[in-house]
Amino acid sequence: MAEQDVLTAEEIDALGELSNISMGSSTTALSALLQNKKVTIDLPKIEVINRSQALDDYERQCILVHINYSKGLEGGDILLLKPADVMTMTDLMMGGDGTNTSGEVSDLQLSAISEAMNQMMGNAATSLSVMLGRAVDITPPETDTVDVESIKIFENIFATPDKDMVKVTFRLKVGDLIDSTMIQLYRLTFAQNLIDIFMSQMKKDEEARKAKQK
Repeated sequence: MAEQDVLTAEEIDALGELSNISMGSSTTALSALLQNKKVTIDLPKIEVINRSQALDDYERQCILVHINYSKGLEGGDILLLKPADVMTMTDLMMGGDGTNTSGEVSDLQLSAISEAMNQMMGNAATSLSVMLGRAVDITPPETDTVDVESIKIFENIFATPDKDMVKVTFRLKVGDLIDSTMIQLYRLTFAQNLIDIFMSQMKKDEEARKAKQK
């Protein structure tokens, strides 16, 4: 990896703050869909990985949620969820107790989790709008099941010239039913642009604060 492609400690801290606040703000929307179970999404761990390593945390399959930004940012990111977590959440959404997690994730469950992620990431985008000083919005997510062994399929879905990606790993908790991880993936160039916008806005906010104190 070229030295200029590595995120600095300051950039990692900035992305961590962005991720923690935006995803943390989305838990209320997700909780409302999950029978008001307490939802927490926190402790982001950030690392730069090769794209071929993107699915390494998953044993057989993962649920891929592709988020595209329609306003404020150019590009998108990917959420990776464990099938068992998706089945627990969608069972709650359909009035169950969250324990109906046998079999494979169905098309109905994919549709349900897509709607849940749409609402959750919509809230996250609203939070991003405040932090970035610009309106940010998303299009409805595209959701699919991906076999972990089919990394080439994943690479085709997330077509990009970037070999490196930024991986943000969150701890996801839903009541006493889920204590797991959720992964967010960015193209490196997209992440760097996001960080630049955020750091520029923080500088403007600090200058405005100092001006008011004079």
